[in-house]
Amino acid sequence: MALSSAPLNLRPEATQGGRVPVRDPAFLARLFWLSLALVLLWPLGVACEFKFWLLWAPESRQASADFLRGFWPLALQPEFVDMVLRETWRTVAMATAGITLALLLAVPLALAASRVLSLSALSGRMSRGPAWVRWTVRSALVVLRSIPELIWALVFVRVVGLGPTAGVLAIALTYAGMLGKVYAEILESGDNHAAHTLMRNGSGRLQAFMYALLPSHAAELASYTVYRWECAVRSSVVLGFVGAGGLGQQLDNSMKMFNGGEVATLLLVFIALVALADRVSAWLRKALA
Repeated sequence: MALSSAPLNLRPEATQGGRVPVRDPAFLARLFWLSLALVLLWPLGVACEFKFWLLWAPESRQASADFLRGFWPLALQPEFVDMVLRETWRTVAMATAGITLALLLAVPLALAASRVLSLSALSGRMSRGPAWVRWTVRSALVVLRSIPELIWALVFVRVVGLGPTAGVLAIALTYAGMLGKVYAEILESGDNHAAHTLMRNGSGRLQAFMYALLPSHAAELASYTVYRWECAVRSSVVLGFVGAGGLGQQLDNSMKMFNGGEVATLLLVFIALVALADRVSAWLRKALA
């Protein structure tokens, strides 16, 4: 078989007129939309009194420098380190217990809110009864995630008193709404042919979930769950400021005493916890891929 001896044209294709454009053809359109975005954002910045130029004011720079200088040296006294380790374990336990309770609520709510697991929806339009149940469950998820965990913590501090129990319950309710919503959307976003086939052949919702949906979405569900656990660890910091215990309460005490070394040590511990959660999430995604 003979090969053509015609030379290959490796030069970029020329446009009409024989000239290659030297500027992005969409430059004017992008400039227009960017200018429009800035025009729309400007009144929003005025409404929230956002004055970014104040960060460069001499008094602001001096205050920032004094604040950062107070972080050094770190507080590494044996009794303080022992307290930090103890409160770190309490913070992790609070976040883990809260996420566990949230899962116990979120999983059944997500299964009830997911359209893909509705037997009546296989033929097209969902029946009125299941549709009302799905709407009620989704409304409950909206209510749970609309109320910040800080508000729940203030309520439970009055009910059960100061301590980690209020933080656990606050995280559980708020994160149940978040997890349930995202779980339902993840289950509905992929290929649902296997689940529909199982249900058409007499399988129930739980069997379709366990043998069809869960294996195909396990990595995404696990990754989001670990991410929410990481968020729960961060939320425990805020909850500690209202008496929920953990590292957040110690951070509040150190800030009130203007002890920058202790604040810096506690912040480094928080960074280490978030980095650990990130590594756990990456390992789970790799293991479930």
